[in-house]
Amino acid sequence: MLELHVWGPAFSLPSLDAQCLAAIAYFSLAVPRDAWVLVASSDPSVSPTSVFSLVRHLNTQLIQLLDELPALKDGSTWVSRFGNIADYLRQYSNGAWDLDADLKGLQRADNAAFSSFIESRTQPLLDLSLYVTSQNYRLQTSPSYAVILPWPNQWLLPPKIHASAKTRTEHLGLSSLDLDAIEDQRKREHSAAVAAGHIPRNFIQRPRDTVSSLLGKTSQQNQFRLEALTAEVFEPLEAMLAARASSGSGKGEGEGEYFLGQGTPSSVDCLALGYLSLALVPEMASPWLRDAMLAKAPTVARCIQRMRANCFGDAPIEPSQALNPSDQSPSPLHLLPWQAPERPSLPKIGSTLLATLADATPVWRDFRTNARIGQMAQARDSGLSNEDTEVLSAYAKTSRSDMYLSIGAVGAGVVALVGYMAQVGLFSAPREESRLDGGAEEEGGYVLDAEQTSADQLLSAL
Repeated sequence: MLELHVWGPAFSLPSLDAQCLAAIAYFSLAVPRDAWVLVASSDPSVSPTSVFSLVRHLNTQLIQLLDELPALKDGSTWVSRFGNIADYLRQYSNGAWDLDADLKGLQRADNAAFSSFIESRTQPLLDLSLYVTSQNYRLQTSPSYAVILPWPNQWLLPPKIHASAKTRTEHLGLSSLDLDAIEDQRKREHSAAVAAGHIPRNFIQRPRDTVSSLLGKTSQQNQFRLEALTAEVFEPLEAMLAARASSGSGKGEGEGEYFLGQGTPSSVDCLALGYLSLALVPEMASPWLRDAMLAKAPTVARCIQRMRANCFGDAPIEPSQALNPSDQSPSPLHLLPWQAPERPSLPKIGSTLLATLADATPVWRDFRTNARIGQMAQARDSGLSNEDTEVLSAYAKTSRSDMYLSIGAVGAGVVALVGYMAQVGLFSAPREESRLDGGAEEEGGYVLDAEQTSADQLLSAL
């Protein structure tokens, strides 16, 4: 029995992750229902293949372990990421579970190109909508993680995912969507101005901005950027899908609208469903991405809604249905073979807390990261190309040298400091103690002499 581990449901969808949604769609279309189970584990550490993400983020030296779901488990074998899972299913079934089996040469090239386009261009929009837009993250995304994650991951993972999304979108110049960061900066500037005496302390701050008011004021620059980003994604997809639909490949209105013009969906359609459903379905506090998709790509929106019903069912999917499935559960569970995830054990919780502590300690974190990179570079079954292996090996060697140099510098500094403190303490403390003792004796003698003089004067008077 194959196990597909994914992030749990949110926004009425079976997962809040685009890659997980794509994998679920692929399984529901290609794999018989009695051959697999769907586990909303919401735990990237279940898969030992999380180090694969090191290759994708070497340029920024980020270690991403949070995007290694979905993960397919087949006995002792683990496979991560949508593309790798699709390849494994094709080999596992000898081509019987291959949605791209009927594609010809040009169609296969289009499939690869469109898949790359959807993954690379749509993910930044999802990051901006779900994580960077502070209203959406605070009111919808963060509470969704709190529901599907067990303790302590519900407090540990969302901030990491949030920070990773902000890092991935920094180059877009749309950090103004993060109103919380803007508010924090405003408070710091206000405090600095108060401390400098530039404004009175009873200054009344303006109300918190909304995305709409912010875009309306700063404006046109941010609005133009969002318009350009959404147009780069939705307009080409709309033109391509509209051309396929009008070519007569479908059997009727609303049917046959697939990205490669086939009468049946392919892997690129699963990817499109995974990424674009997170743009279309969630009802956000600031629905700028959904509005842009409906305005710029209505044909794509209809296709996504139809595929969503075919793959996931018409009814909304609640987290409780995936976390506590039962035979008596109503629709749409009949479409997805949910299996309850294992509850975290005490050793697992302890390991999570220890790993978090290690990641928060600079030297320890670097040592663990370097060790894992070295293991990946030396593993024969890592699945990496020769070029990637060489890059990993060089990176591990350089990082190891830098780490040892840093440890040596810190150690030398500590030794020098301890030596200085020891020298100052050994030579000055005795002198200080001697001086204090002498002063005490003198003071004591003075007091005794004064008392004796007073007694003699009293006797003389009598």
